[in-house]
Amino acid sequence: MGLLKNFRDVFKGMKRRKPTLKLCPRCGSPKLRLSSGFDVWLTPEQYVCENCGYKGPIVMELEEEKESTSPVT
Repeated sequence: MGLLKNFRDVFKGMKRRKPTLKLCPRCGSPKLRLSSGFDVWLTPEQYVCENCGYKGPIVMELEEEKESTSPVT
């Protein structure tokens, strides 16, 4: 049962994950697109940068930082 609880916790975290901004690892541009309509569905993701021409599975993801709720003194 412990293993199932771990999986459940992982999936709960995935559902709450906000979309991240994907950036080109070569030039930092956000102008990325999937190389094919079959990416993710049938083949691994391959991104293409419209700015520099990079093509590959690796991208940088920028996550928003959570704001601190503690008062500043």
